Amino acid sequence: MMLIESSLRTFGDAQACRLANCPPLSYSHTPVSAHHDELSEVERTSYADDELASLKKPFPTIQLTIIWLIQFTEPVTATVIYPFVNQFVQETGITRGDETKTGYYAGIIESSFFFAELLSVYYWGSLSDRIGRRPVLILGPLGLVLAMLAFGLSHSFWTLVISRCAQGVFNGNIGVGKSMIVEITEPADVAYAFGWIPAVWSAGITLGPVIGGALARPALRWPDVFGKFALFHEYPYFLPCATAGAIAFVSYLYAYLFLRESFPSATEQDIKRKTPGSYQQSSALKADSAASLLEHAEANIDYGTRERNRQDESSQLANVTKFQPDDYKPPPFRSLLIRQLLIPLLNTGFLAFLDQSFQVLVPLMFSTSIPLGGLGFDPFTIGMVMGTWGMLNAVFQVIAFARTMKWLGPRKMYIISFVCLLASFSGFPLMSLLAKRAGRVDAIVWFILLVQLCFYTVAFMSYGCIQLFVLDASPSRAALGAVNGLAQMVSCTFRTLAPTTASSLFSVSLQSQLVGGYMVYAVLLAITLIGVATSFLLSPTFRNQGR
Repeated sequence: MMLIESSLRTFGDAQACRLANCPPLSYSHTPVSAHHDELSEVERTSYADDELASLKKPFPTIQLTIIWLIQFTEPVTATVIYPFVNQFVQETGITRGDETKTGYYAGIIESSFFFAELLSVYYWGSLSDRIGRRPVLILGPLGLVLAMLAFGLSHSFWTLVISRCAQGVFNGNIGVGKSMIVEITEPADVAYAFGWIPAVWSAGITLGPVIGGALARPALRWPDVFGKFALFHEYPYFLPCATAGAIAFVSYLYAYLFLRESFPSATEQDIKRKTPGSYQQSSALKADSAASLLEHAEANIDYGTRERNRQDESSQLANVTKFQPDDYKPPPFRSLLIRQLLIPLLNTGFLAFLDQSFQVLVPLMFSTSIPLGGLGFDPFTIGMVMGTWGMLNAVFQVIAFARTMKWLGPRKMYIISFVCLLASFSGFPLMSLLAKRAGRVDAIVWFILLVQLCFYTVAFMSYGCIQLFVLDASPSRAALGAVNGLAQMVSCTFRTLAPTTASSLFSVSLQSQLVGGYMVYAVLLAITLIGVATSFLLSPTFRNQGR
């Protein structure tokens, strides 16, 4: 219930959406007042509760599914190239036959995605605060279709880089989708809705590499089917890119046909164009009606946090429901740089850096030979391990996130989830030592690997938690897009730095045998401890709850 209160008081988005959906003549201030003069206290309370219940929106399953589908395209298009990018780079001729340079150029391609997303994500969010969420979300998957096709049809290295940058740019609208989730979802359902985001991401990073690995070079793998077409001989990586593009196109079609605008200013502008004469009268009527209902119902709303003054609380809620012109005016960038937002952004940076570092180290450590400090897995084994983890993680996030959020609360849940990264990184050196002692990957090593991935699954829940703190820090509903864009920009910054940092530390640790070859894990564990300390800076409550 604390989450319900904080979401309602901080943003007022759900209430604004309620007002937008109210029939203009269903409720009026006068009938409510007349009835309340004649009814007893119990009857007035029951009447107000009935009126409030009629204002409650149903769970927006279709709209959320479309948003999740759009967000699903980002990890798919981001990871589909991983199985074949090294070979693709060599075939462009940029390495001039020197295989040792492949990793360097492949790293440029992989990092360019997050760098381009970094440069664009804030502007997508800010644009959505001006023109609405829907057009920005629709444009993203459509641009991804073109970018993926261009990548698959490339022959030169720099064409690959440009195409990859375009993918990052059109994936930059991911923060807009999060803003829309808040605006269309009842406060009581926000945690459940955000619990699906890590699940969607897990499904995407599972499916993307599967598509890339299975469909690359189809003319050689299935000569009877694809060998007949010159296209697949000349462009051996077009099919997986086109498949990822097709997924993006499906999300575009669904969004274009069924996605509705959620941003209040854009919605009201549309209403003004359709009914210019009656708009102001009906808006005022709905706002006054809802304000009256909330005033009478607030006396019996108990969130279990503290005693409240009925008149003050009713007045505050009434003010939330009234549309003010400044509510929808995008704020200047400087107004966002407040402590309430900077602390969640700092935590977002730590989480993004450490999570991306972990994902980089998994294939590096797993594929490195046992004498050098790895596990000596082949690509198929690595793919099976991570693919299985991805599917199980997606299911776990859907089932456990909302329930755990209600049990622990966002701050405690975030701290516990983040601490699990300590166990996740500690698993690498432990598995290496055990594998070296046994000379192979035995049952004990497999058990440690299972425990490591279980801790990492819990750590994955940190994303939904920190997102709620970011949303709570928004100074107004008009700033939601910009705030989400800023958070995504911070995330992209650290995701751009993490691959080079983690892989370079891994190589230096092995080559120079620093800390026995385990310096990379020592450094990342130290950064994780700093991140744990930073997590305690998060507010115990949301801004408008108990402060």
